[in-house]
Amino acid sequence: MPVPHNKRSMPGARASDGPRSLLASRSWALVLLVIGLLVTAELARREWRQARTAADSLHRSLADAAPARAIEPLQSTAHILRAMQTVFLSNDRLDQDLFLQYQENLRADEQVPGFVTIAYADRQADAAARGRAVYRYAYVAPLAGNERLRGIDIGTQPLNLAALYRARDTDAPAMSAPFPLLQFEDASEAQAMGVTLRLPVYSRGPRPDSVDARRARELGALAVSVRLEPLLQHALRGRILDYMHLHIRDVDAAPGQSTVFATGEPPADAPVELREVSFGGRTWEMRLWPRSSAMSSGRTVLVAVAGTVISVLLALLALSVSNTQRRALELGRRMSARFSESEARFRVLNELLPALVLLADGEGRIVYANQAAREHLGAIVDAPLVSLFADPLLVGQAMAEAGSGGSWASQEALVVRADGGMFWASASLARVEVDGKAHLLMVATDTSEQRRLTERLRYQAAHDGLTDLCNRREFERRLQLALDSRVGHMATMPFVLLYIDLDQFKVINDVSGHMAGDQLLVQLAHAMRRQLRPGDLLARLGGDEFGLIAFDVDASEAQALAEELRRCVEGVTFVWQGRTYTVSASIGMVMIDREGCTLKDLLAWADAACYLAKEAGRNRVCWYREDEDTSRRHSEMEWVNRLRWALEQDRLLLDYQEVLPLSPDGTAPVHLEVLLRLREEDGGVVMPGAFLPAAERYGLMPAVDRWVIRTALANFKRLHPSGGDLSTCAINLSGASIEDEGLADFILDTIAEHGVPAECLCFEITETVAVRNLQKVVPVIERLRAVGCRIALDDFGAGMSSFCYLKNLPVDVIKIDGSFVRDLGSDPMSRAIVNAVAQIGHQRGLVVVAEWVDGEHTLSVLRDLGVDYGQGFFLHRPQRVVFQRPEDADRRVA
Repeated sequence: MPVPHNKRSMPGARASDGPRSLLASRSWALVLLVIGLLVTAELARREWRQARTAADSLHRSLADAAPARAIEPLQSTAHILRAMQTVFLSNDRLDQDLFLQYQENLRADEQVPGFVTIAYADRQADAAARGRAVYRYAYVAPLAGNERLRGIDIGTQPLNLAALYRARDTDAPAMSAPFPLLQFEDASEAQAMGVTLRLPVYSRGPRPDSVDARRARELGALAVSVRLEPLLQHALRGRILDYMHLHIRDVDAAPGQSTVFATGEPPADAPVELREVSFGGRTWEMRLWPRSSAMSSGRTVLVAVAGTVISVLLALLALSVSNTQRRALELGRRMSARFSESEARFRVLNELLPALVLLADGEGRIVYANQAAREHLGAIVDAPLVSLFADPLLVGQAMAEAGSGGSWASQEALVVRADGGMFWASASLARVEVDGKAHLLMVATDTSEQRRLTERLRYQAAHDGLTDLCNRREFERRLQLALDSRVGHMATMPFVLLYIDLDQFKVINDVSGHMAGDQLLVQLAHAMRRQLRPGDLLARLGGDEFGLIAFDVDASEAQALAEELRRCVEGVTFVWQGRTYTVSASIGMVMIDREGCTLKDLLAWADAACYLAKEAGRNRVCWYREDEDTSRRHSEMEWVNRLRWALEQDRLLLDYQEVLPLSPDGTAPVHLEVLLRLREEDGGVVMPGAFLPAAERYGLMPAVDRWVIRTALANFKRLHPSGGDLSTCAINLSGASIEDEGLADFILDTIAEHGVPAECLCFEITETVAVRNLQKVVPVIERLRAVGCRIALDDFGAGMSSFCYLKNLPVDVIKIDGSFVRDLGSDPMSRAIVNAVAQIGHQRGLVVVAEWVDGEHTLSVLRDLGVDYGQGFFLHRPQRVVFQRPEDADRRVA
């Protein structure tokens, strides 16, 4: 019976399909896993090769950068030696205290990582040395830890003595081979290794420029010792040490002392990069090879991990039906394990917290301290909590507040260590329940470093970083406090304010650079400090300006103090790179002996007094006084502000005055001179005599002259009614402008920009300007004449000093000073001078022009004397240039 048979056989067939289906699903899962892993391996291999290529390029670039990075701190050390050598060239009678002061000012420990000491070895004659030079260390800075160096003779060390002689003869830094520093005998070999850089010291004066002079003026030698490990760790920090191993050795050193710095020994198969560093007569060989960690590639790992995860996930997806129960059980087991681990992790976390965590019982005795607390405070378990604080009353109040159910949070307190040391901490106390009992939980953070940094920042905000004197902000604050303290207490002793401005300081910056200027300011600050009395306040107000407040002095005592400071500044001799400089100071003084003075008033009065000292010849002391000179200066300051405003608002005006030939014909061309005016807000016109003196005194003339040049050339065809037929336009140049190195470039660029014929321009220079600085004036004149411009010598003969210069000045026109022309009819001497100027001018082929022609008689005499041109109110009264006339403005608006 087939049907029953078939019915009985079907269950058996379905039962056998189960294991086969499970086996097939597992087979497919295995195939998917293998394929995914193979693809992942190929992608990871390609990514690794790309990462290896990039890593090799990175290693080469880091090896190329390493020599320059290694030599930087050595160069900084050499700069420090050179600065100290400059100090000896200025003053070769230093003592230990002054040596320490200069060393502290240089801040070598901040500039050079691994700095140990800077020392001076004095060259001595010693009969016991049998003809050998003796160099014993005399001064050492800092003293702490370096006392044992004093008295050591360098001459007993042949290699160091040879380096010292080489430095002496070349006046260049010499570096020693690596050697264990005496100060670190107890340290490990790597930590004790260092080098010494040496530089000779010569007697006072300019730096010697020959070997014989250097040997003759040798006083001794300077030396700076540095530890190699921190120096090179700092110099090579970052990517170089993160990605590379280094081994640096001194090529010329003895085998036992050749290692300079090492982070390991290169494996035999490592790609080693070789580089050399040469400095101070030594040569270092640098061997660099990559760290094994630097060979890894994040992208390679990512590809491998991602591909593996995807492959495993695909395989797990195929097996998910068959192992769901197993995975669930495994997941439950892991969750249970993680829960147990979290509790242990919480306990470990409390131990690793950087904050101090302490737990005290109800009686105030400590029962628990975490690792940070044990490290800061020592063995303190079972000690009273109150014993940790320097102020028992403060902690008693805190425990009372916390014990009553409140809290005591974020209070600054001094905490005492077990060894008696103390530190500042921000502490909090709170009441907690532990095992059903009340406890006090204390959490504290060490704030000592934060407080030290805050104090440092507060000090830096109030002091000048170069001279370490008070800065302007702190000086004004202290001056205001002094003023406030006198309100209602005028019976107290008065005090004086001194404003100190160095004379000719800019010359040093221009000639030797700002580094020389900074060093001079430091020396002057040290020198002036020594003249102060207790309680006096000296500050650097900015640039080369200083301020001083001297308390409890009368006028005579203040005068004596100011003179002492002036002589002190004048007595400082500064030597820099073979040049010797001296400076002086102009000092303005204000006595504060009455009420009603404001801070602004005092500073303005002191500045005015200082300006009077400069006007009186510099290098002197002047009191502030309310007189005609002071009133004039205030008036000039007002004109300066009005002139600046006029430049910004374009309220300057131009007039023209024609210059006419004294023997005219019908076709005479048009010659004119442009004249400056200022328009007030109300429309009134101010003549130049009112504001130009202030502009010249306060340095505004270059801006004014450039405005005139730019405006006249931009509107050249609209200066005169003749338009483009204008033959000559004369423009005055001030002394400040003609001495400006950029003036010629400005004029030539403006001529090219506006297309004005250069032969139509004549620039007038007064004789006093022309002769006071020939070296600056003549090059400017020659450049302008080279393109066709003409030069006129204005106010010629005013001092009768320019005749001797006339043959050397490349000018085209002479304008006779108006004071001689005005008196021509009544003064025979004026007639003789005008006649002489005309004859000399014609002999040199120059055009002669007479100013201030005021009448027909004067005109007749000038014609008889052969003067070529005349200018004055009799011939032509000044008129407004065409483009600034109201009708021209109306047409432009329309």
